[in-house]
Amino acid sequence: MSPSSPTSSNNVLSNAVIEAVAKEMDVHPTELPEKLHDVIDPDSLDSLFASRNPTGGTVTFTYCGYEVTVTADGDVSLEE
Repeated sequence: MSPSSPTSSNNVLSNAVIEAVAKEMDVHPTELPEKLHDVIDPDSLDSLFASRNPTGGTVTFTYCGYEVTVTADGDVSLEE
């Protein structure tokens, strides 16, 4: 599993997911073979943990062949 750094308030979770997958695949984010919005609503993902005091939780989904897990504290983990 490859964890990324927690996102800051300036970096929304959907962008963090795209960047983490692109880095893992060693491609530019625009070269990913799948659009994030084809597998999950990016706006919903961003707003799910938007609170500055999240109560916890995770979301897991499949994107570009990876099982992506996003936590309330902004961690993005990938597993093949």
